[in-house]
Amino acid sequence: MSSPTDVDATTVRSRRRFARRQWARRWLAWKYVLAVVLLVALIVGGLWTVYFSSVLAVKGVEVTGAQTISADEVRAAAAVPTGRPLARVDLGSIKSRVESLAVVKSADVSRKWPDQILIAIDERVAIAVVEIGGRLRGMDASGVVFRDYRKAPVGLPRVQTSTSTPAEALREAAKVISALPEALSTIVDHVEVETVDQISLVLRDGRVVRWGSADQSDEKARVLVDLLKQHGQVYDVSVPGQVTVSP
Repeated sequence: MSSPTDVDATTVRSRRRFARRQWARRWLAWKYVLAVVLLVALIVGGLWTVYFSSVLAVKGVEVTGAQTISADEVRAAAAVPTGRPLARVDLGSIKSRVESLAVVKSADVSRKWPDQILIAIDERVAIAVVEIGGRLRGMDASGVVFRDYRKAPVGLPRVQTSTSTPAEALREAAKVISALPEALSTIVDHVEVETVDQISLVLRDGRVVRWGSADQSDEKARVLVDLLKQHGQVYDVSVPGQVTVSP
């Protein structure tokens, strides 16, 4: 027969085991709550660090691809807000400002973590020199006039036009020049542009080629190579199927 002391000891042990089980269940529940709280705190802290703190703020601008324009000129046009959190910088606005520079054909703007903005530019390349109002300007393959020259670079054809010549005519002239094979481009002294469909090539020996518009330029160039073997002063290839040679 058990003594009162044994019963009390058994009861105490039972109560302790019950208390431990209760505490274990409570602790398990609180662990999940604590984990969620910590996760939320980490997310909130991370968002604050990235979007609002100065820890990841813009400290510099890296420029690549600049050749005829300086990196400082690109930075000035970009007007990147230094000190602003990198994640909140408007890359689209920076791109628009950089591409407003005449010499810049296109720009790619990206974030370079932890604290830099990277601007990679693709500059326009001159295929001809345009004389407008006494100024020598470079023109790219799209007909965009984008830079000044003190002296026309050797090897680039000149485009003679006037201040009243429409931009469409310059674009058309650019297409013509881009279509010329090397065998022809090397003997062209300058290109005269009046309207979109009144474009002429003046060769280095003084002969004139009536080119017309840029339509069928490849065919016109092919026909002209053989046509120049004939004696004449004016060669009309504006309609490549009906070419003429005039003395």
